[in-house]
Amino acid sequence: MNKLHTIDTALTDMLGIRYPIIMAPMFLVSNAAMTIEAINAGATGAIPALNYRTDKEFRAALQQIRDNSKGPIGINIIANKSNIKLQEHLRTCLDMHVDYIITSLGSPEEIINACKPEGIKVFCDVVDDRFARKVEDLGADAVIAVNSGAGGHAGPLPSAQLIPSLLAAVNIPVINAGEVGKGEHLLRVLQRGACGASIGSLFIATYEAEVSQEYKQACVDYGAKDIVFTNKISGTPCTVINTPYVQKIGTEQNWLEVMLARNKSLKKYIKMLTFYKGMKAVEKAAFSATYKTVWCAGPTIEYVHAIKPVREIIQTLVSEYDAALAKQESKSVEA
Repeated sequence: MNKLHTIDTALTDMLGIRYPIIMAPMFLVSNAAMTIEAINAGATGAIPALNYRTDKEFRAALQQIRDNSKGPIGINIIANKSNIKLQEHLRTCLDMHVDYIITSLGSPEEIINACKPEGIKVFCDVVDDRFARKVEDLGADAVIAVNSGAGGHAGPLPSAQLIPSLLAAVNIPVINAGEVGKGEHLLRVLQRGACGASIGSLFIATYEAEVSQEYKQACVDYGAKDIVFTNKISGTPCTVINTPYVQKIGTEQNWLEVMLARNKSLKKYIKMLTFYKGMKAVEKAAFSATYKTVWCAGPTIEYVHAIKPVREIIQTLVSEYDAALAKQESKSVEA
């Protein structure tokens, strides 16, 4: 591949990267080593702030990335009130001057107001044009269109509907999340009007990921048909691999969990407890061999056929993109 090769979009212009690819922030999976490799391969990577137990560890990871790469670092912050570390995470991002923040699950107003004076970009996860307009009014730099093919907390609409809907609703760039497992899929979402793609599940089965070998191998062995939604982890539907254990416990909350979650005075605390218990279960499964396998992943594991380095996955995506574009252009000339 030509070293000077680039795919120019609004995202590459904003972040100063060669390829419009964000290695998506994945709870428990994303880490400094993965992000360094993504940046050095010409893309960028984001890490959930919640992946670090202490602020000291968080700052050390950011410094490690800075010391070993020259490119933009992204951090994902959960913006709703259930995130008791929001203020701490935001302060660290400001102190370490990360390049962009991806907000999820809540109003990004406080985060945008704090980041704007520092020149830190803020990209907001959205699933519809109503929320997209709200975050644009608040000053977001871009929206991330979380479609129905995304991993984690997916949206209800496919990219073919969501991207055009958001482009008609807002005047800021739209970044696609979901449905991109190959280079031709990247070409497709860019041609629909997205300026880039946030890609997560492809990178779980990588050498640099520190999750268990069993989790990585599951992403190789299972496919799109094995992905199901469960609301037992965070209280909000989330995609997981349909392992025998998931089949055993079911994917719906029981009657007591539902009743407590609807109680106005208890709702906030029940959701926090559900999230805490669910994340602990996911954490245990991610880092050790256990029969209680709750592995988060999205449908694009369909395109994961081996455990590979992060850099190779990005290079393959770009090569496939180039081939798909060349094929299109060849057909256009013939026509």
